[in-house]
This record gives sequence, structure tokens and C-alpha cells, in this order.
Amino acid sequence: MNRIISTSVLALAVVAAASCSGGKKNQEAAPAAMAAEENLPLVATATASVAEVPQVETYSSTVEAFAINNIAPQAGGRIESIKVDVGSFVAKGQLLATMDRAQLDQAYLKLVNDSTELSRLKSLYEEGGLSKSDYDAVEMAYNVSRRSYNNLLENAYLRSPISGVVTARNYDKGDMYGGAPIFVVQQITPVKLLVSVSESDYTKVKIGNGVTITADALPGKEFTGKINKIYPTMDAATHTFVTEILVSNGDRALRPGMYAKVTVEFGVDSSIVVPDQSIVKIQGSGQKCVYVLQDDGTVKLTLVKVGRQVDGSYEILEGLNEGDVVTTKGSSSLKDGVKVKVSDRQ
Repeated sequence: MNRIISTSVLALAVVAAASCSGGKKNQEAAPAAMAAEENLPLVATATASVAEVPQVETYSSTVEAFAINNIAPQAGGRIESIKVDVGSFVAKGQLLATMDRAQLDQAYLKLVNDSTELSRLKSLYEEGGLSKSDYDAVEMAYNVSRRSYNNLLENAYLRSPISGVVTARNYDKGDMYGGAPIFVVQQITPVKLLVSVSESDYTKVKIGNGVTITADALPGKEFTGKINKIYPTMDAATHTFVTEILVSNGDRALRPGMYAKVTVEFGVDSSIVVPDQSIVKIQGSGQKCVYVLQDDGTVKLTLVKVGRQVDGSYEILEGLNEGDVVTTKGSSSLKDGVKVKVSDRQ
């Protein structure tokens, strides 16, 4: 009987000792687990969602004159007078300069003589006193004289073929014309800008689409224009095509040579968006990625194709699905597969 009691007491003592030992281990393990969790990278997260993203793109360009004319006579001669100067605004058909009239006067006298002779012989031809071949020869001579005179008249009195501004004057009164244009006239109402657009937007660009233009030289001013022409070929090196933007420029504020920014809107797309803080650039490759939170608390590095940036968010063209949870704060220090702790504060 005493032996049985002693055995029971011994068994109870062993169980008690084991319980104390286990409790001690659990007490030691709990702080270790807490410490390990506290050492996990702390991140904030956001959910990829679908939103309406305006398809807006901004391009750099330079203002150009809509048309440029070099004003010069057809043949050499002395410049008798200069009517305008650099900076002068001229109308279409306005007289700009006059050339020496010596050849013009000679051509006029010949035209008068040929006209008189034609009138005299016409009566004779109608009365039957002159053959048709002789009459045709006189008439042809008159027509040649008339064309020669009109050509010399046009080149003796130089007029602007367009309305615009004189941007260059290369001669003075009394100079002999020597090859370079006497004037350069540029049409600046309207002006044009040439913009190289990515081939990915080729189907979105339409003639007549509205655009917005700003110029660094004119802060605070905004101009509207439209796509006037789409060039038919692509640049094989840059994979872009050229569009011509037309701006009415009624106040002549935009001048050729000004640096400008052209904003083109291609419509609105429904796209997946994530906060811009979630986008991480992979060093050395130029690729962009996000870290997607997994069910086991780890993150997966996921390559994405990024579109436009709008209001603190990036459009994601490839790589994510709606509802994916991505990290935002703390993303730059993460690695693929690491376990993270999600902050309660976003």
C-alpha cells in the first residue's frame, strides 16, 4: 500500500515538472515570436481598381510659320526702291520693292508696236488681202510680246504673295540684285507645329482633333488648335509619325521659333490604376514592378507595363488584375517572397 502511494506521488511529481518545463518554454517562445513579427518590413497597401483614365499626352515642339516666301525678281537688275522693312506686316498683293524699269519699258514699246500691227493686219485679213498663215504669225508675235511684258511687269514690281510679316531684308535701295532673296515673308496667321506621336496612338489620332498649346515665352497664356495633317509614314528608328497642328494665332502672339508644349487628348479609357507609390523601378533594367500581397503574408514581385499618370495614380496596361492588393509605403525596400507586416494606417 505504501509502495503504491509512493509511486503515485512520484508520477504526479514528474507531470508537474514537465508542466513547469513546458510552460517555461512557451513563455520563452512567445516573446521570440513577437520579436520576429516586429522585425518584419512594415508596409501599407492599396487595392488595384478600375477607373476612367483620360488619354492625354504632352509633346514638345517649335512654332513654325504656316508658309514662307522668298521674294526675288526672276532676273538681275538694280533695286530702285524698298517699301518695307524687317518686322513690317504686309497684306497679300502689297508692293514690297521696285526694280529698274529699262527692260520693262522696252518690252512695253514692243508690245504697243505689235498690237498696232495686229490691228492693222486684222482689217486687211478680214477683207481677204492677207493669208491666214501671215495673220497667225503676227498674232503669235503679239501674244509673245504680251507675255514677256507681263512677266517683266511682275518682276519689276515685287509684291507679297501672302499676308504675313517680313522676317528678312537682304538689300538696300540702289543695290544690284545678286541671287539671295530681297525679302523673306512668313505667314503667322495661322502658325503650325509639327509633333511626333508614338505609333501606339496612331489609331487614336484624327484630323480635326482639338489640342492645347502653351509657350514658355508667354506664361499664363493658353492657345487652342487642331490636327490639320497626319503624315502617312512612320519613322522606323523612333516608331513615331508626324502630325501637323494648326493654330489660328489671330493676335499674332505666337511667333516662329518659340518653344511650345502641345497637349493632345485621345479620349478616355477604363483602366486598372494603382497609387504611384506602389510603382518600383528595377535598377539597371528600366523595368517597373509592383509587390503584390499574397495570402500567406508574403509579397510577389510583379512586372507591370505602366501607362499614364493621373492625379497621383498610374495606369497599369499589363501585369495586374482588378482587386490585386499591392504595397505602397515601404515598397522600395522589399524583395520578392519576403513576409511583411501590413500597417493599420494607410
